[in-house]
Amino acid sequence: MTVRAPQPVDRQLPTEEAEDLLALVRELIKGEIAPGAAEQEESGHFPRELFSLLSESGLLGLPYEEEFGGGAQPYEVYLQVLEELAAARLTVGLGVSVHSLACHALANYGTKEQQTDHLPAMLGGGLLGGYCLSEPSSGSDAASLRTKAVRDGEDWILDGTKAWITHGGVADFYTVLARTGAEGSRGISAFLVPGDAEGLSAAVPEKKMGMKGSPTAQLHFDGVRVSDARRIGEEGQGFAIALSALDSGRLGIAACAIGVAQAALDEALAYATQRQQFGRPIADFQGLRFMLADMATQIEAGRALYLAAARLRDAGRPFSRQAAMAKLFCTDAAMKVTTDAVQVLGGYGYTQDFPVERLMREAKVLQIVEGTNQIQRMVIARHLAGPESR
Repeated sequence: MTVRAPQPVDRQLPTEEAEDLLALVRELIKGEIAPGAAEQEESGHFPRELFSLLSESGLLGLPYEEEFGGGAQPYEVYLQVLEELAAARLTVGLGVSVHSLACHALANYGTKEQQTDHLPAMLGGGLLGGYCLSEPSSGSDAASLRTKAVRDGEDWILDGTKAWITHGGVADFYTVLARTGAEGSRGISAFLVPGDAEGLSAAVPEKKMGMKGSPTAQLHFDGVRVSDARRIGEEGQGFAIALSALDSGRLGIAACAIGVAQAALDEALAYATQRQQFGRPIADFQGLRFMLADMATQIEAGRALYLAAARLRDAGRPFSRQAAMAKLFCTDAAMKVTTDAVQVLGGYGYTQDFPVERLMREAKVLQIVEGTNQIQRMVIARHLAGPESR
């Protein structure tokens, strides 16, 4: 089975530089990412070499400042790059999104000295990051996390377990949220932990229904010593830092979801215009034409929603509600579009000879990661009606 490179989407990019950037991305996709993607996913191969290539090409630090090795691109552009990468291979697109999430705390809350010491290597030095918030007993209820960081002179000692960590065991650094004070959200702090820190170990990666090429694993912190110089922000500020990162990260998930949906639509269209039944292409039949029209409409609506939220972010305006809406709508749309793509291909869609079954399996996880879609509805409702009365 081969994976076609994503069909070009007619995009409205703000600058000629952004157009050149997207042309570079499409060239890398065609030459390096799309070939072998299906086979590598099936075998569970983690494409570390592709992330090294993306780093060399300046694509792992796009939304961050040039001063520290970033691309200084607006989120509007960065998200469209993510969409194209995810359309070719979600392991890569989501991996770039997670890496950006892992850099967010230091880039936005770190001291100038911390940023100078660490950001250049993180943004363009070949390093790959992971983000450690969730735990076995605290997923959606992130404020109840139990991993502890205890002060020991100029260091902190971290003990606990993090769960569902993308790049767990293969990342070069992790942004870790740990409890340094009282129960609740105000007792949490953020730390930048090296991937090779003594006492840090990864469990066997989870066996997932999709994204087999992206390792997801528990991380165990057993007396991990971290210098206070690696604490990001103030003590107790960690939960606010985490929420800020998740607002931006949800837009990354939304863009990835639209990429997966677009790839599924491309496959469905190609099949429907070639498959002959009753003497003509099945794309001539109204039932299928309406399905394809609905799929395309959901994709366009989702793309417009995530780009509108990105433009708010770029303008320095509040975008938390719109980010939750984009994550909710785009990931639900991806699940519907990929399911319909399987239906368009009929029995062939249910086989591994065509990529739509993999796209459907991959779409499911996007409704779960970085805040389930039930949590997104809670976030949106709080913006509309205020906190629950209790």
